[in-house]
Amino acid sequence: MINYGRQFIDDEDIQAVVDTLKSDFLTQGSKVPEFESAVCDRVNAKFAVAANSATSALHLACLAVDLKEGDIVWTAPNTFVASSNCALYCGAKIDFVDIDKDTWNMCPDKLRIKLEESKQKNLLPKVVIPVHFSGQPTIQEEIYKLSKEYNFIIIEDASHSIGSSRNNEPSGSCKWSDIAIFSFHPVKMITTGEGGIALTNNEEYAKKMDLFRSHGISRDSNILEKNDLPKYYYEQHSLGFNYRMTDIHAALGISQLRKLDKFIDTRNKIASRYDSELKELPLHLPYIAEGNKSSYHLYVIKVKDTFSKQKSRDKIYSELIEMGIGVNLHYLPVHLHPYYRKLGFCDNQYPVSENYADNALSIPIFYSLTDDQQTKVIDSIKQALK
Repeated sequence: MINYGRQFIDDEDIQAVVDTLKSDFLTQGSKVPEFESAVCDRVNAKFAVAANSATSALHLACLAVDLKEGDIVWTAPNTFVASSNCALYCGAKIDFVDIDKDTWNMCPDKLRIKLEESKQKNLLPKVVIPVHFSGQPTIQEEIYKLSKEYNFIIIEDASHSIGSSRNNEPSGSCKWSDIAIFSFHPVKMITTGEGGIALTNNEEYAKKMDLFRSHGISRDSNILEKNDLPKYYYEQHSLGFNYRMTDIHAALGISQLRKLDKFIDTRNKIASRYDSELKELPLHLPYIAEGNKSSYHLYVIKVKDTFSKQKSRDKIYSELIEMGIGVNLHYLPVHLHPYYRKLGFCDNQYPVSENYADNALSIPIFYSLTDDQQTKVIDSIKQALK
């Protein structure tokens, strides 16, 4: 089986972890700050707060902007549930903005229309969470302009897109947002095993996220209510969580980050071959907007509506699995999960996302995918579409 994604770990990565395992600290040592600094340098952000997952980082971001009960958050339906769940963790209300039919990212035009309508009803969002689906940045400068007009905070869920850029601006720089999130799950561009990071240029947000990720506890003399006490002394100032990343994970991340450029270059080469060899098939292939460089966390093919009447996506999926091609769906629309239906969401609310989910398949793309494996994938897709 050729999986849709997999990690690439070399001897350098293994040695980095071994060295940390042999060191004095497995957690709360020097490696997490070193990793945070390296990611900041890579994307030109001022502050970074590493966490044990991107889901945790999203929650930390929501806490940092003081999201609370009664507030409203909007995100895209075409995402993993964490992009939405993070708002619910804070007691906020969630709603969605449908995606663009070409990029499969949140559509700025639909966002503008929804903002205009919601302003009349006094139901504007406090936070908007655009998702960089598959590694392609959102049209972030347009969303940023709307944030200034309608006074909302932007948390970019850039989990898919470390190594990508828009108009030569690295994803994660927060030029057009307040906070941005990366994921380091094994199928992402680089991995820490499990892990995520929140980036921001706002020092106050960074301090809050740092506090919330470690039980709300601090030894920082600048915020302690009591001073001139022994080093063991600490205070809890917020109801925080244990969302810390370990030094073991950070050591792997530091080593992986050094290879990011070659990982992204290879993914783009694989995508380019798919573009060339699948273009004559009855498929919509990934459309990369002008000015964007994608990290290609995913390569998604979408069966054209006219062909799906002859052969369903699910039939194509089953045949490809039988041929040993590990295709997958990213994603089932968030609003159609049973939990969200209980919140009042239903079919046909976000038709572009729903049509996408009915016809899309993620096909294998990862750094170690060989030419022969890619040939097998291509030939199998052609066979399944006969």
